[in-house]
Amino acid sequence: MWPARHAAASLAVRPDNAVDARSTRRIRPNGRGRGTIPGGDPVDTLLSVGTAIVSAVVPRAGHAYGRGPGMREDDADRLAAESLAAGDPTGWFDRLYREAARGAAVVPWERSAPHGLLVDWTSAHHVAGDGRRAVVVGCGYGRDAEHLAGLGFTTVAFDISPTAVAAARERHPGSAVDYRAADLLDTPAPWRHGFDLVVESMTVQALPLGLRSAATAAVGELVAPGGSLLVIAAGRGDV
Repeated sequence: MWPARHAAASLAVRPDNAVDARSTRRIRPNGRGRGTIPGGDPVDTLLSVGTAIVSAVVPRAGHAYGRGPGMREDDADRLAAESLAAGDPTGWFDRLYREAARGAAVVPWERSAPHGLLVDWTSAHHVAGDGRRAVVVGCGYGRDAEHLAGLGFTTVAFDISPTAVAAARERHPGSAVDYRAADLLDTPAPWRHGFDLVVESMTVQALPLGLRSAATAAVGELVAPGGSLLVIAAGRGDV
């Protein structure tokens, strides 16, 4: 496992490994003289979850999707609102990717490279896969998954959007990553506690509040005993 260095937190875990909403958290500065939560600058957070270690890195406030200011979020907001109104809280993800495929929308979290915080974390902790299993939750176009595969992980990457998964396969021909269309709230049974490294970047935060507790528990259930979970999430000023 690859522990974070600069912060500590505790997270209560029930016997079924679901995250307890009464969890406690304390954040210290990240060692670079910058802010803490709530403050928005990047921090590394160490969370104990059963036998797993969770390390969270939090981007600067206002960069909810890990990119700079000026990125276009209107398309995602519009489609999310329409899906919620129709009683389909996750259907907007595939609609967004379909519209993006025909040039009618922009995927606001799309990047031309792996997430910088993922790269920083794997570099700082000298992470090497050595054939161990990794999974990327909400993989989108696959940049983060390809990064993990390049580090030597046997990598599964999934997204609820079949369009995104198809695009990831097209963008990375010959990739060793096993790209799958799957729902975080209904993952295949063999995935339960099946991965030595789980990476979740902004996916839970993109869901409606009513789904986040179940989604958080589902992410935790992917982590193998002794495994690690890396969460990239946006800090908020009201937490």
